[in-house]
Amino acid sequence: MTIAIVGAGLGGLALARVLHVNGIDAVVYERESSRGALRFTVLPARGRRRRPARAGNRADRLRQDAGRASLGPIARREGQDLRLLEPDSTLLLQEDTPDDAPLERPEVDRADLRNLLLDSLPEHTVRWGHAFESADNGLLHFADGSSATYDLLVGADGADSRVRALFTDARPAHTGQNVVELGIPDLDRTHPDLATMVGRGNYWVLGNGQSLAAQRNGDGRVRIYLSFNNTAQDWFATSGIPFGDPAAARVRLIDLFTGWHSRFTALIAACDDTVLPRSITTLPVGLTWPSTPDVTLIGDAAHLMPPVGQGANMALLDGALLGLALAAHPYNFPAAVNEYEREMFERTSAVGRQSAHVQEILMSPDAGRKILAFFQPG
Repeated sequence: MTIAIVGAGLGGLALARVLHVNGIDAVVYERESSRGALRFTVLPARGRRRRPARAGNRADRLRQDAGRASLGPIARREGQDLRLLEPDSTLLLQEDTPDDAPLERPEVDRADLRNLLLDSLPEHTVRWGHAFESADNGLLHFADGSSATYDLLVGADGADSRVRALFTDARPAHTGQNVVELGIPDLDRTHPDLATMVGRGNYWVLGNGQSLAAQRNGDGRVRIYLSFNNTAQDWFATSGIPFGDPAAARVRLIDLFTGWHSRFTALIAACDDTVLPRSITTLPVGLTWPSTPDVTLIGDAAHLMPPVGQGANMALLDGALLGLALAAHPYNFPAAVNEYEREMFERTSAVGRQSAHVQEILMSPDAGRKILAFFQPG
């Protein structure tokens, strides 16, 4: 029987890997023409400071034991560092991780993790350049006019999943947050003063209605995320940011941060010509659907959450647990899908509620002080 996975993101590749280890073949269909991909960073689940993860069930063991062991070579200890400030440069929190500290909350660049998973699979597993269009009667249809058969279809195709539309009308909704992504290459060499300010890990400046986050990547690049809260879905069109002119866009973004300390606007001024608008959307928390024996979803396709550190983690866990369910029921896809979805619905509903709570704090007045209290309760 043929298992077709749409999407070669982290969840889809994790599923393919677990199936391969258990002697089950699967085909991954990916719209990208090759394995080259943009670099993003898997954010740590900062909320675990308040609620330490338990090791008492299969999901936790997968995440903690196997995950840490296999990610050791690409996990970045320094990604655990955090600096939290207010717009006037008041330092609220600084955590610098000792070099000999355990890997409790490391970060992993998404491209590194994706390459690790791709290298663990037979070369023929991923079929590049296959943009999924629709499915019916056990047949997949792709944008280039080709088709393929399946017995089980797994949608790992992200926020705008086409597979999701096969059995639910749910669509992502705008959260009221719009983000502009920028970046500074080789920060330590090009701007050593700013590198010292940012530190080795995450650098957050939270204000009333706006925020700036700087995040180290393993290749020396620092990603800058400028968030504009309580804004409309069409805000980019009315913001006056000329995205087609990076230099002018940086000037306009600095104007939008008038009143912030000059050290923060200096970060914006130092960025290169990457200026990417990102509207933040989510699916309804607790989204479910009647179990369908030959189709299911994993990752953002199933439970798109605010970008506060859990989305990639949940996608990886979805892929691993669905793979284990299929290995336990290799000739009974409906039973495997039903087992996986029951656990996934419960787990991601709880995580979705927590993520929504963190997002609410981040978008609130006095966000910096509230996040500080969240990290250091009592």
